[in-house]
Order: sequence, then structure tokens, then C-alpha cells
Amino acid sequence: MKDLVELARLSPSSANLQALKFIISCDEIKNAIIFNCLSWAGYIPDWQGPEEGERPAAYIIILGDKEIRPSFSVDAGIAAQSILLGATEAGLGGCMIGSVKKEKLREDLNIPNVYDILYVLAIGKPKEEVVIESTGEDGNIKYWRDENGVHHVPKRSLDELILETF
Repeated sequence: MKDLVELARLSPSSANLQALKFIISCDEIKNAIIFNCLSWAGYIPDWQGPEEGERPAAYIIILGDKEIRPSFSVDAGIAAQSILLGATEAGLGGCMIGSVKKEKLREDLNIPNVYDILYVLAIGKPKEEVVIESTGEDGNIKYWRDENGVHHVPKRSLDELILETF
């Protein structure tokens, strides 16, 4: 996990202020505390997250140090993407979670108020199959699971994203 955070450390930072901090957890008890502060897959309302025995082996909590900078705009996204790409390269899976019960997490882990809780990255061995597919004619971007548990993630077409090419 430290190697993954190293990728974030070496990533671009707005004004090179390097205002992000990280909490790494590979501990079963701490992981259970973190898990209970997360909301999983909002488009799949009948799924409350991975079952016991399938849950992430580790979490990386991305924090913003307000003593260095009052806001963290793109830095957290860049850091998260660097970590998740590194996890994939290492044969791991990851999920960037922004739906976090932040005050509960702050209290449960005694995170000082000087740090904004920005994201939680769940890291582990991937269990489910994920299929990327094009959005339908209706433009629906909501991910879903089929009867075999395959996770389908609709993505807009490249032609829809690129407005002009010179």
C-alpha cells in the first residue's frame, strides 16, 4: 500500500503544494470500521457492498491538509487515479468511494479536524466481472448487475465526448 501512495506522492499537485495526506489500513478491525462508513454502488440499491469474506483487504483514505491549502480540487482525483492504476498494474482491484459518512469516519478513526476527508479507496483482489459497454440510445449511464452478477458499466461513446478535432 505504501508503494501505491508513493505513486500519488509523485503525481502532479496544484502549485506543487502537496497538501494531501493518506491513512492506510490493512487491519481487519480498522477495515471493518471503515467499511461501515461507506455507501456502495448507489445505482444498485439492493446491494449494501461486498459480503463478509469478499470485502477489500485494504483501504487508503485520502485527506486534504487545510493548514497547507483550504481546497484540494483536482489533486485528490489525480492521486486516486494514480493509486488505482498502480493497483491494477499490481493485479489488484480498486474502487474510489466519495459517498463516505465523513463525520462518523473522523470520529471512529480520530482523524483531526485539520484534515478534510476527500475519498476512500477500497483495494483488494477483484471478485466480480466488470463489463464496459456503450450507453444505449436513451443515454442511461447507470451501472447495473445482470442475473449472473456481472457488473455492467455504460460509458458514453468517444464521438460524444470529442467536440472538435483539428
